[in-house]
Amino acid sequence: MSLIANKRVLSGMRPTGQLHLGHYHGVLKNWVRLQHEYECFFFVADWHALTTSYEATGIISDSVFDIIVDWLSVGINPGEATIFVQSRVPEHAELHLLLSMITPISWLERVPTYKDQQEKLKERDLSTYGFLGYPLLQTADILIYKAGHVPVGEDQVAHIELSREIARRFNFLYGREPGFEEKAEAAVRKLGKRNAKLYEELRKRYQEEGDPEALARGRAFLDAQQNISLGDRERLLGYLEGGGKVILPEPQALLTPESKMPGLDGEKMSKSYNNTIALREAPDSVRTKLRTMPTDPARVRRTDPGDPAKCPVWKFHEIYSPPDVRQWVQEGCRSAGIGCLDCKQPVIDAVLTEQAPIRERSEEFLADPDTVRAIVDEGCEAARIAARETLEEVREVMNLSYRR
Repeated sequence: MSLIANKRVLSGMRPTGQLHLGHYHGVLKNWVRLQHEYECFFFVADWHALTTSYEATGIISDSVFDIIVDWLSVGINPGEATIFVQSRVPEHAELHLLLSMITPISWLERVPTYKDQQEKLKERDLSTYGFLGYPLLQTADILIYKAGHVPVGEDQVAHIELSREIARRFNFLYGREPGFEEKAEAAVRKLGKRNAKLYEELRKRYQEEGDPEALARGRAFLDAQQNISLGDRERLLGYLEGGGKVILPEPQALLTPESKMPGLDGEKMSKSYNNTIALREAPDSVRTKLRTMPTDPARVRRTDPGDPAKCPVWKFHEIYSPPDVRQWVQEGCRSAGIGCLDCKQPVIDAVLTEQAPIRERSEEFLADPDTVRAIVDEGCEAARIAARETLEEVREVMNLSYRR
């Protein structure tokens, strides 16, 4: 895997309206951390929204703006990460088309979420190529930036494995450029005597002895070489691995912890369950929602003892409350020493405290939409520059670059 691929992270969200606390705890807090550690590309996946809701496009435009405001408000920094909209980078679509020519239909049909979503969304028309092919569009999203890492939950790992298989197939079909060995040997000589000797030793150990440590060391060695071109780096990587030039590096799943953010009913927070608190929801609305949350059904009267484990509010305490408050809840609930409204108050205070700076920053962006649009324009242009580089290379190896 190349130096660029090692350092790039790609992730996106569908535009389905304002984000909620589940998005914040499950995805966005992780993005804020990743932007300081990797070269991050974060995009609004508006084309993906069409794969399950092609007939309901009215919400998309406003949702794109809302989502980007939410990202900026939680601390996604356009100076650290590239923020863009998928459909503003048409190179995604072209790579998707080119990859569709080499991807067996059976690969798409076996993706676990394909049949699972058909079962869950029976009321929608999912008998379209767009729905069948959306994992391939995801693959194009990733490979167009040569992203090395894609933050996903366990349920999305199969999608990343599909992307790896497609990249592998593409490289096998098109990575053997004319005169590959000669070009790779020439690249070895450019390393200098000592580095060339080390590279050849690692290559021999991996190819003749199957030593995985030699492969890992070889990849790290190539990543550290600053005085060779990207093309030579990719040739040397392919030569090391025993294949051709690596055109599209295989991405790795960057597993993220499953979001433990509960909904107002104790189930996972989700718009489809109508149990959410929006990321920048008005304080009075938040108070009302939390005060009217269901509690342990055994506590019919104030004097009835309860069990926090059977109460949805307890799940909020597990996220927001320090140990002393949790102990107070456990003892007070079981002894009926506190009422349910008493129990909810620390949660209300903690949620409002968390939302306050987010809401404050969002008001600044909402009052200055031109700045938001400028951030998107700049991000889309930066994304297109990176995407064009990959696509030019793809066209060239597929003999679709008609230069004279």
